[in-house]
Amino acid sequence: MEYLSINDKLLFLEQKRWAEGFSFVGGVDEVGRGPLAGPVVAAAVVFPQHARIPAVNDSKQLTEEQRIELRHAILEVPGMQYGIAVVSVEMIDKINILQASRMAMRQAVSQLENLDFLLIDGLPVPDMPVPCEAIVKGDAKSASIAAASILAKVFRDELMVDFAGQYPQYGFERHKGYGTEKHLEALKSYGVCAIHRRSFAPVRDIIAPPPEQLNLF
Repeated sequence: MEYLSINDKLLFLEQKRWAEGFSFVGGVDEVGRGPLAGPVVAAAVVFPQHARIPAVNDSKQLTEEQRIELRHAILEVPGMQYGIAVVSVEMIDKINILQASRMAMRQAVSQLENLDFLLIDGLPVPDMPVPCEAIVKGDAKSASIAAASILAKVFRDELMVDFAGQYPQYGFERHKGYGTEKHLEALKSYGVCAIHRRSFAPVRDIIAPPPEQLNLF
């Protein structure tokens, strides 16, 4: 297992806040905004100062095997804190995916025992309990956010594999609910199952197909 050096660019944001006097600097990220099925999942991570941190990276840049190996290494860091939150398909359909993603982030952060500054992947999230900085593409710029992205991604992927056992015809274990060609074909063949997001257009159109346009020519 490789580890980040103290001067690694992925620790610049954490080092900056530690130097300002913040002792517990965390990162939060979510996965699952885009899929047509399954929940949205967020994770939050706080590494202790001077911890030996695995060489994390944006989860999207890693293979499944690398993510699983890094998940184990992240959780083995002495003194690290983490939280994972899941927001259901029903809630996504009720409040929309943006608000559901923010809810998942807030719930993940609320599980941290010690936190005094938070790095957020992407855009600002209101109603966080501590001072925050939103970082566009933060999972490629912050070790804490990158670690959170890995924990969230592996957790959600495992959920989708479990769902594949309940709904084997959709191939959730392969595409994890994203709108791949195979997934769309399965939707057309088998209809909508309990974990599909009914507010998302491809699913919504199967439930209530739009009226055919009149042929005026």
